Amino acid sequence: MDSGLVALLVDSFPKILIPGLVVTLPLALVSFACALVIAVATALVQYANVPVLKHVARLYIWIVRGTPLFVQLYLVYFGLPDLGIMLDSLPTAVIVLSVNTGAYAAETMRAALESVPAGQLEAGYCVGMSYLQVIRRIVLPQAFRTAFPPLSNELISLVKDTSLVASILVAEMFRAAQEIVSREWVTMPIYLEVAAIYLLFSTVLTWLQRMGERALARHGMGRG
Repeated sequence: MDSGLVALLVDSFPKILIPGLVVTLPLALVSFACALVIAVATALVQYANVPVLKHVARLYIWIVRGTPLFVQLYLVYFGLPDLGIMLDSLPTAVIVLSVNTGAYAAETMRAALESVPAGQLEAGYCVGMSYLQVIRRIVLPQAFRTAFPPLSNELISLVKDTSLVASILVAEMFRAAQEIVSREWVTMPIYLEVAAIYLLFSTVLTWLQRMGERALARHGMGRG
């Protein structure tokens, strides 16, 4: 390999990695936390069969899951100014990523809620719990345990999806890679380098996911 290219890759690695650590990962984690709130609320509305809100939740899921994330970013960042609503790029990224991931996670949570045996709800009522207490103490803990693997996969996908926010000028690591490419006119090696960093992040998250699954399995065996 050409020594100049090696020097460029060594020099560019921290310039890509640091935005990944201080922007990409925090952006993904904050968006995922917001998405979980949205997902739980949306799933509970459907689980409780609240008449009007259930249809609103289904409409939200249908629209968000049926349109590309890239288009959603453009609609909010470039479209809302036509209505007099101006948002900076980073808040736009958080909002759109949260709403998008929340729609997918809501379906995961809904399925997890419905997997809790009805007999456990009845048992909660028998010991004097209210509906909200049954949901909080019995249903949600079991649902989160069931939903943990697919929700972890959603987080990993979200980390990779953050690359799309470079299109609205968020200074995350893919944007940093694009700037290096435009400055140095070296394309394939730089994009391979940023791909390797995304792979590193995904691998670490996958490892953490497996640790979490093993911990939940041990906990479940202990309770049994």
